Amino acid sequence: MHPVLLQFGKLKIYSWGFMLAIAAIVAILGLRRKFEREGYDREMVLDMVIIMVLFGILGARVAYIIFYEWDAFLASPLIFFSPGFSGLIWYGAFVGGLLAFLFYIWKKGLDFWEMADFFAPYLALGYALVRIGCFLNGCCYGLPTGSEFGVVFPQVDQELRHPTQLYSSLLNFILAIFLLWLSERRVFKGQVFIVYLIGYCIYRFIIEYFRFSLIHWGPFTLGQVSTLIVLLIALALYVGMRIMNNNNIYIKRSRHR
Repeated sequence: MHPVLLQFGKLKIYSWGFMLAIAAIVAILGLRRKFEREGYDREMVLDMVIIMVLFGILGARVAYIIFYEWDAFLASPLIFFSPGFSGLIWYGAFVGGLLAFLFYIWKKGLDFWEMADFFAPYLALGYALVRIGCFLNGCCYGLPTGSEFGVVFPQVDQELRHPTQLYSSLLNFILAIFLLWLSERRVFKGQVFIVYLIGYCIYRFIIEYFRFSLIHWGPFTLGQVSTLIVLLIALALYVGMRIMNNNNIYIKRSRHR
């Protein structure tokens, strides 16, 4: 494991933070091209990505505190600012980033579903990149395994464990490629984003069988319960919007602001 990727004197560049920065840069470059092609002001992209990343990290930390460190937080609130914001939950990041996204598009008068479709492939791509950072950091590891793919996470124990971070990264790279393909063929606004949610939920539910988890509700992990809720909502949204837009075909617009 290499939690610290580079070090220059006292300056440390952490693997997870580095991969998050790479994900943000890739998203900015891709979305700027997408915005320009669709007739939107590409200069909005930088602001949108930055506030979504910041609020995403904040939401991820809040969610982790609520589910895993609430008693410790009440005893010492300063643990919220633990080094590197150690302890994050994806669904918290999603909610935090979504709230920032909603506020921005409301202020700018943008269409939610169209913007969500633009961002969806880069959510999957960014997730895939950040999971590489998780692997290098040694967090989000899997259950013990006798598989030839097993990896030792020395900060945990000396057992071979599923490198679930790499499984996650590979599957989300595939999802991102599919969403980029779909984005040029969507038949209604919101389709790409909703398909992203469905794809993420299916992947996450399955990967949880290989991933170490502290909280279980009956036979399911906390991640699987959350995933099932989001999956049901996403499926209902897809069916409902597909029916409402049954006679509509998406046509690219070219308009400059």
